[in-house]
Amino acid sequence: MKSYDPDDVLRGLAPGGRVQPYIHGFIERLMEAGYAFLTTLEYARAAGHLGRWLDECDVELGQLADRHLEEFGSHLCACPGSTRTGRAPSHRYVQRVRRFVDHLRRLGIVSSPPRAPEPGIPTPLVGFREWLLQHRGLAEQTVVRYERMVSRMLPDLGDETDDYDTALVRCVVLDSVRGCSPAYAKTFITPLRVFLRFLATEGRCRPYLERAVPTIPQWTLASLPRHLDAEDVERVIDSCDLDKPHGVRDRAALLLLARLGLRAGDIVDMRLDDIDWSSGTLKVRGKGRRETVLPLPQEPGDALLRYLVSVRPEATTDRVFLCANAPIRPLATSATVSTIVRQALRRAGITDPPSRGAHLLRHSAAVSMLRSGVSVDTISTVLRHRSADMTAYYAKVDVALLARIAQPWPEGTPC
Repeated sequence: MKSYDPDDVLRGLAPGGRVQPYIHGFIERLMEAGYAFLTTLEYARAAGHLGRWLDECDVELGQLADRHLEEFGSHLCACPGSTRTGRAPSHRYVQRVRRFVDHLRRLGIVSSPPRAPEPGIPTPLVGFREWLLQHRGLAEQTVVRYERMVSRMLPDLGDETDDYDTALVRCVVLDSVRGCSPAYAKTFITPLRVFLRFLATEGRCRPYLERAVPTIPQWTLASLPRHLDAEDVERVIDSCDLDKPHGVRDRAALLLLARLGLRAGDIVDMRLDDIDWSSGTLKVRGKGRRETVLPLPQEPGDALLRYLVSVRPEATTDRVFLCANAPIRPLATSATVSTIVRQALRRAGITDPPSRGAHLLRHSAAVSMLRSGVSVDTISTVLRHRSADMTAYYAKVDVALLARIAQPWPEGTPC
């Protein structure tokens, strides 16, 4: 809800010269983005300063270009009505001016600068992105990572995809992963296999060439799941300051991670229509564009309702979780959710967690359900695992169960 009027901002400002007719609309845009009164006032002052400087230099708005903004940023101010006499504008001040110029460009008052030519897509990668998005259903973030890893190997593979053979593929892989840890080496293997499969479906290389990609030796699910004990999970959730808007938001997100085992991407992509309050369910869009309807427990449901009703900023987007500070916008990436978890761990005084990302709470949720007697099949459904083997991974932390099936160590056996 608007807490001030654009005229309140304009009152007392020096005239803005030739940009004066556009400052009111600029203020309204800043208000819609959630900027506070004083911040909006500073932006409006910077916009008016630009207008007076343009008047002094006799630069028409239609001629305004980036070089003029550079000159504005370096001039020693002697503009009428300015409080910065004899000083050059600061970097932050110029950024405010650029924000106003972007507003004028959206209105068509100022022409946009010519776009730099985009670098050409390497021939082998033509169509790869669309294929990953449309046929494999990968997330945009994963697509970018696949493109980046394949691009690093393309100089050695070459552009003539018809010439790819087993010896070339194996040689390139071994050169790329030499000296890398097994975990990092795997980041090359999967994208290359998918890339070769893409080329084969397009008829641009011989089929089944992805089978020539060597396997990185590593025991499957050899490590223990990194999780927090139930007491530490509660400390993390209780660390949120419910007197602050971002604290209410963070608690809702943390509860969804800790009670339903959601991924960070699930929090980022969650939309208002995904919540069915009448049936108490939550629709989650997982990997591969798969949709799953999960029950929404009372505690995270109450936290989510409190966030939506009390503190979520008004916005045109239907994303559930938004940034608490202006400009109001959806959470950018999964890394933002992991940052929320990392900050909560620090507030809770947990200084040596096994990991610090959002997946820590997903692992903790699985372990908690297992220790509460929930079946592996049910946990697999909640976590949306494609294979039950992934869920069985968490059984390794159930020491009581393992103790019943462990065989005694043979003592005194002759060599």
